[in-house]
Amino acid sequence: MNKSATLDNGITREDGRYALPSTTLIDLPKGYRPSNDEEYMNPKHLAYFRNKLREWRDQLVEESRQTMENLRDEVRDVGDEAERATRETENSLELRTRDRYRKLISKIDKALRRIEEGRYGYCEETDEEIGLERLDARPIATLSLDAQERREHLQKQMGD
Repeated sequence: MNKSATLDNGITREDGRYALPSTTLIDLPKGYRPSNDEEYMNPKHLAYFRNKLREWRDQLVEESRQTMENLRDEVRDVGDEAERATRETENSLELRTRDRYRKLISKIDKALRRIEEGRYGYCEETDEEIGLERLDARPIATLSLDAQERREHLQKQMGD
């Protein structure tokens, strides 16, 4: 049985979980941090993590943009081979970093979608709460600590 209710500001509640549409703004008190004393993943928690994810995403996008500008602006005709090799190594590192940012941005986008769908903060494997401390440290986490450890243990056994 799927119980759904629409609350104020377009916030919905599916089976007891809140979903926060991207268009819904929640004004958080200055310095607000989610607390275990509050209902887990209530609209304030979701707004806090949405803000944190959006800021992180904006920072990564800006750093990627700067990386691309640096690569474009760089003078291509370098004197000797040693200098050219150093430049190519630096460029390769910058491109690898940019690729890592691209993957992170994709994970951030998925986390933002989970906030909108009312699935954020719950383990994808066990449906248990991931926990505020874990999410504050790693807001893109999709697994509880136990599920993450089981997955890593399994990967180690499989030699992956």
